[in-house]
Amino acid sequence: MTFVQLIDCKTSNTEQLNRLMDTWVEATQGKRTATHSIVGRDRSDSAHVVEIVEFPSYEEAMKNSQLPETSRVFEELVAVCEETPTFTDLDVVRDEQLNKIVVRRFFDEVVNTKNLDLADELCTDGYREHDPGLSSYDLDLAQAKQENGEVMDAFNPRLTVESMIAEGDLVTCRISYRGRHTGPYQGMEPTHREFSGTGHATFRFEGGKVAESWWNLDDLGLLRQLGALEA
Repeated sequence: MTFVQLIDCKTSNTEQLNRLMDTWVEATQGKRTATHSIVGRDRSDSAHVVEIVEFPSYEEAMKNSQLPETSRVFEELVAVCEETPTFTDLDVVRDEQLNKIVVRRFFDEVVNTKNLDLADELCTDGYREHDPGLSSYDLDLAQAKQENGEVMDAFNPRLTVESMIAEGDLVTCRISYRGRHTGPYQGMEPTHREFSGTGHATFRFEGGKVAESWWNLDDLGLLRQLGALEA
């Protein structure tokens, strides 16, 4: 179970606090078990600083606290603070990265069930799509829907999200896909051959909706599997 520790500090010297965090990160490289750290300052009280540190589990957090580098930096942290820092230990019972949910719906419902109109709900009005396999590397939503609809009709692709990473307003996916070439596409008659491949896609969000996407798929491998190119 993921474990999170909140460290509450009172200090007017946030620059020194940041330097201590940099020192700890450098000193514990290859040793620490922490996976994510956020430092925030209270907008209503500039001397109130909170650090949020994430660990894979409570047990891993305890290993981290036993590092001599952690003990040393904590002693320096206490000296920088106006009050002794307080700790809140939290077992994470729910962790939803909301942009990931939207991307999952995009793959499951827009692509795999060919519900292209759902993209109007999931994407911004100014959405731009970048895919070297389409007619332009900068398509608006209407054009992207039209061209991707032609691809879906011809190749019946089904995409699987193998892994997904979210950071800030970006979500990046490692994907695999399978399909069968059953319809004409840009002068290529149906071969009825099956194909498979892998790729990556990155989505940028604005206001909870997809504003931009970048796609990199193995188009060369697809053409070879269809017999359009010699191996």
